[in-house]
Amino acid sequence: MSILYKLISFSLIASSMAILLSSCTAIRGPIPNDPMFAPVYPTQAPVPQSTPGAIYNPATAQFLFEDFKAKRVGDMLMVKLVESTNAKKNADTSLKKDDSVSIPDPTLFGIAGGAAGLLNNRLNQSYEPQRQFDGQSDTKQSNQLTGDITVTVMQVLPNGYLSVRGEKWITLNQGREYIRLTGLVRPQDITADNQLLSNRLGNARIEYSGTGALAAVNQQGWLSRFFSSSWWPL
Repeated sequence: MSILYKLISFSLIASSMAILLSSCTAIRGPIPNDPMFAPVYPTQAPVPQSTPGAIYNPATAQFLFEDFKAKRVGDMLMVKLVESTNAKKNADTSLKKDDSVSIPDPTLFGIAGGAAGLLNNRLNQSYEPQRQFDGQSDTKQSNQLTGDITVTVMQVLPNGYLSVRGEKWITLNQGREYIRLTGLVRPQDITADNQLLSNRLGNARIEYSGTGALAAVNQQGWLSRFFSSSWWPL
């Protein structure tokens, strides 16, 4: 029976390790040229035909009072990252409860406490539980992200809003740093020099992280993350 138990335990451990190794190899980090953040190129517009002998030529016309701001699919837009968040939370909880229960001597056969009462052994009972709980927590978190990233317009919505996306990769020594961004832009929030503050983005998704040996060193292993997670009962 002990040999069978050892074989079952060994098979369970081996299968668990195989699952963990396969999951680790299946998970890949972010890589450049992700289709979700790839630029969208505009379609080729038909070239307007020039009119021979006319002063105005639509093929080479330039408008003096037109703002060169992103407004079509494929146009580029510079987003200035000005993200800054600060959160603080305090909690203090105190709980105290006292109970008292007393049971007098019973009367058995007309004698208080029965036979125990004759022997001067009292049967009365007393129960006084006390419970007390004190809890206190203090949480502080702050984040700040500054920089620039140029994105492209991937879609013009019916209300005129622009859906933008883009990514930027920087290789430094043995690692890579990247910024990814998606969101919705109101045309009136774009400045005259074709820039936009990131806090003006709607439904913004901003991701800044790194890959490589330096980023891997700063991460805990899967076993350490398991012991630090809520799955660990202690």
